[in-house]
Amino acid sequence: MFSKSKINETASKQPEAETARAPEPATRPSGDFAATAPKAKPPASALSSDLTITGNLKTTGDIQVEGTVEGDIRAHLLTVGEGATIRGEIVADDIVINGRVIGRVRGLKVRLTSSARVEGDIIHKTIAIESGAHFEGSVQRQEDPLSSGKPAAPAQPRPATQQQQPAIDS
Repeated sequence: MFSKSKINETASKQPEAETARAPEPATRPSGDFAATAPKAKPPASALSSDLTITGNLKTTGDIQVEGTVEGDIRAHLLTVGEGATIRGEIVADDIVINGRVIGRVRGLKVRLTSSARVEGDIIHKTIAIESGAHFEGSVQRQEDPLSSGKPAAPAQPRPATQQQQPAIDS
């Protein structure tokens, strides 16, 4: 009824079944892993030094400008290369200027390096200007410089009424 050979057959079949199950996770389709893997940040878009763009640029990513842009730029991180020229408004969370910008600059963090040439107003939350940078314009700090296109206008004084005017002795 019980034989030694049947025990050995059952014992030898048991590990085979387990080994067949072990490689199963490795043979899963790669699509299962793609949904759980963290998304990598895309690389910065680069505009080379021989490129001239006329028009506005808008992205939620990063831009490295080495050429010429005649138009407004909106990005997350904008880096203006040493040989680059931008004529227009630039708006970004982080702005690093190594080249030339002619127009308004609005950013949470703005950095002008020693090779920067800026002609225009800068509206910022934090700013750093290295020694040697050339800057012509005004600087204004705002808590949220990205929220509005223009700085808030100063409050206009109300016209004085008869009761508010001081008496003048002659």
